[in-house]
Amino acid sequence: MSLEKNLDKILIIDFGSQFTQLIARRTRELGVFSEIISHKKITNDKIDQTIKGIILSGGPLNVYESNKYSFDKKILFNGIPVLGICFGHQILSKVMGGSVKQSKHREFGLANIYKKNDSEIIHNFFKNKKSSNVWMSHADQVSKLPKNFKVIASSQNSKFAIVENKSLKFYGVQFHPEVTHTENGTKILSNFIFLICKFKKNWSSKDQKIKLIKEVQNQVGNNKVICALSGGVDSSVVAQLLNKAIGKKLYCIFVNTGLLRKDEENQVVNTFKKRLKINLIYVNAEKEFLSKLYNVSDPEKKRKIIGNLFIKIFERYAKKIKDVKFLAQGTLYPDLIESRSVTGSQTSKIKSHHNVGGLPKRMKLQLVEPLKFLFKDEVRKLGLELNLNHDIISRHPFPGPGLAIRMPGLITKEKIKILKEADYLFIKALRDHGLYHKIWQAYAALLPVKTVGVMGDNRTYEFLCLLRAITSEDGMTADYYDFKKNFMQTVSNQIVNNIRGINRVVYDVTSKPPSTIELE
Repeated sequence: MSLEKNLDKILIIDFGSQFTQLIARRTRELGVFSEIISHKKITNDKIDQTIKGIILSGGPLNVYESNKYSFDKKILFNGIPVLGICFGHQILSKVMGGSVKQSKHREFGLANIYKKNDSEIIHNFFKNKKSSNVWMSHADQVSKLPKNFKVIASSQNSKFAIVENKSLKFYGVQFHPEVTHTENGTKILSNFIFLICKFKKNWSSKDQKIKLIKEVQNQVGNNKVICALSGGVDSSVVAQLLNKAIGKKLYCIFVNTGLLRKDEENQVVNTFKKRLKINLIYVNAEKEFLSKLYNVSDPEKKRKIIGNLFIKIFERYAKKIKDVKFLAQGTLYPDLIESRSVTGSQTSKIKSHHNVGGLPKRMKLQLVEPLKFLFKDEVRKLGLELNLNHDIISRHPFPGPGLAIRMPGLITKEKIKILKEADYLFIKALRDHGLYHKIWQAYAALLPVKTVGVMGDNRTYEFLCLLRAITSEDGMTADYYDFKKNFMQTVSNQIVNNIRGINRVVYDVTSKPPSTIELE
């Protein structure tokens, strides 16, 4: 179940909250390993001596409709400190004999809570004030406290916003301390972890690097490993990690689909083959991909064609390396949760991910997924520990199908060339203005629309370029970046004046949801 069997951990029991991953992120940021498991999958016999604290997540369920969720309540009575968040707080109160009912006044968004009593859970939380802003998201609330529980803080609509049973080390908060909107919210988690659970820090990039290298060595032994290298953050970190662990037993295959960013193939070869001295097989399959994509405009067909052809080419070159037993992939923890719904919780499967279950079973290779318990920010830190170039580590995410899904409609060589230049100018402008690292992801897209323009007194009829730049913490939700007018004017002028084929630039100001980050 765990990345490191002997590593003390915070166990996060997931009841389907959209913020469950954030709890794990915050815990790890504090220097303590955490692991998420579904309320449906955790049973009391799985509670071992490495679990030093339990957090019950929020969720969309109602505690008075117990037929809709299953939960082994014995888990709560092992003498391990428990923190219930939102729905978890309501569960804890109900299990211990309290009451929960639908609130007359629902709370969604910011609310003010007021200190009623002292407690370790709020040590330095209020910062010498008697009140604090927190992020609420609930329609139900605890209406009657269980015996021997004490009120620590209240809001206008939630009498029991923070509660405790000190002797049992049970704590409940009605709000979400894990989200950035809660003022000083990380302090609640820190107090629970260090003051109540008595943790010592056990999770850092340096320790993590050593552990992961040993795990790879133990799993792989003297066998050969192949890795599909894209040049993105995840596959780059996996490649360098395995390079440190097994050296020349690693073989990386880099497939140039013709749908990469400008000069990307040269950057990958220079970094991994020339600088890091990794066994790299470079495959220029540009003509093959463009041939298969000829006259195809449906986005799902594009994805399937690209995915299937990539597998075919990867498999073709993998066969040339004899006696390979392992395949390395850059699967991350969010990929597992989104694609496999591994938590088994009330949350639904969000998307199919190119790293999860993508290669054919006939290859009969065992998977090496050293990053599968890590989040993106942890992967970036690990990459720096592995001495990867900061330019690689800080790169914006790039989709597996590449520019194909940033070009709705038919794909042509001419359109790819135009789009590569537009994307290059946009990203260069972000770097030149010190904006690149303030943005989660940015790109240019070429829309299948031509518009009339005037250039040098002549009529033009050329493509429309869409720019997208979003801010996000984990890519699950996102908002557009609010550029200043003069920056947008500068970028628009550069693109239109320097690229034949584009005469109009627009900016996408849609958040996620309702839109997605990519166009297709």
